[in-house]
Amino acid sequence: MRHLLAPLRRLCASTALPALLLALLLPASLAQAGALDNAKPLPKPVKMRFCLFDPMGAGGDITSRARDLALEAQKWNLFVEIKSYMDERVAAEDFKAGQCEGVAMTTLRAKQFNRMVGSIDSPGNLPDYEHVKSLLKTLSNPVLASLGINGRYQVVGVAPIGSIFVVVNDRSINSIEKAAGKKVVVLDWDPSMGKMISSIGAQPVPADLTTYAGKFNNGQADIIAAPAMAYQPMELYRGIGKKGGIINFPLLQATGTVLIRRDLLLPKIPDLDLRLTQVREYGMQHIDTLIDMLKKGEKDIPKHLWVELSAEEKLKYSRMLREARIYMTREGVYDPTMMNILKRVRCKHSPANEECATFDE
Repeated sequence: MRHLLAPLRRLCASTALPALLLALLLPASLAQAGALDNAKPLPKPVKMRFCLFDPMGAGGDITSRARDLALEAQKWNLFVEIKSYMDERVAAEDFKAGQCEGVAMTTLRAKQFNRMVGSIDSPGNLPDYEHVKSLLKTLSNPVLASLGINGRYQVVGVAPIGSIFVVVNDRSINSIEKAAGKKVVVLDWDPSMGKMISSIGAQPVPADLTTYAGKFNNGQADIIAAPAMAYQPMELYRGIGKKGGIINFPLLQATGTVLIRRDLLLPKIPDLDLRLTQVREYGMQHIDTLIDMLKKGEKDIPKHLWVELSAEEKLKYSRMLREARIYMTREGVYDPTMMNILKRVRCKHSPANEECATFDE
C-alpha cells in the first residue's frame, strides 16, 4: 500500500493544497505575512480540531507542515489539534460527525456540504486561471460569501489546484469521436464523471485515489484526466508511453475548499465572520503566487507530449462540456446559481462566445 501512496504523497506535497488551505485558516500565518496587522488575538483560548488529508498519514510532510502552523497559531490563542487522514472520504465523514471543526478537501468532495460551492468543479467551468481569479473575487463579495453557509457548515475559502487535462495512451485519440469506445478512468465516488464519459460513448473505469493513476499506467484504461502537476508524482509517463500525449485543452479548473462547522466555532469565536473576511482578503492577495506555481507545473511537462487541437476541435470540446454541464444541472447534479455565476465570469472575459447569447445557464 505504501508504494501505491507514494506518488499521491509527492503530488499533495507539490501542490501544497492541504497545507496552503490550512495556512489560509490559521491567523498566525497571516500575521507573519502582515495581512492581519490590525487583528487581535482571540480574547480567550480556543481549541479547534482540523481534519487533514495526508496520503502518508500522521508522519507525512503535509501533516508536519500543518503542525508547524498550529504551533504558530497558539500565539493567537488558537490551539489546533491536527487530525491526519490517509483517506479523504473518512476525513469528510468525521467532519460531518463533528469530530473536527475544520477540514480541507477537494471541492468535488465538498459538494456534499455545500452544493453551490461544490458545483464549481463542473465540466468546462472556466477556461484559464484569469477566469479563476475573477470567480474567486466574485465569491468574496459579502452577499455571495453568505451563500457559503449551509446550516451547520460554512465554506471558509476556495483555492485553485490546477487545470485538468485529458491524458491519452495514443495521440490519435485527439477528438471526441475518437474517444468513443475507449476506456476512461473515473473516480468511483463521483457519479458526474461517469455520466459525462458515458455520454460520449466511452467506457468509465471506476477507481479510488490509490488506483486512479495505476489503472491508466498499467494499461487498464486508455484515457485519464489529471492536472499537469500529477505528471511526475503519479508517473503518468508510464501510461503515456511512446505513443501517448496530453491534450492541450483544459476540461475544467479544479479547486480545493476549506470548510468549518459554524455551529461549533461561532459560540467560541463571536467575531468569526469578521475574521473569515480577513482570511479571504489575505487569500486573494496571495492567489497569484499559487497560480504561478500551477503554471510552472504545466511548463515542466515535456513539450513534445502536448497534443494541440484545431480551433474546430476546441469548439467541439467546449460544446460537449457545455451540454454535459447543462444536462447534469437539470438532473440535479450541479447548482443552477453557481452555473449562472460561472457563465457570467466566462462571458465577462469573452462576451463574443456563442454561449453568451443564450439563457440556459
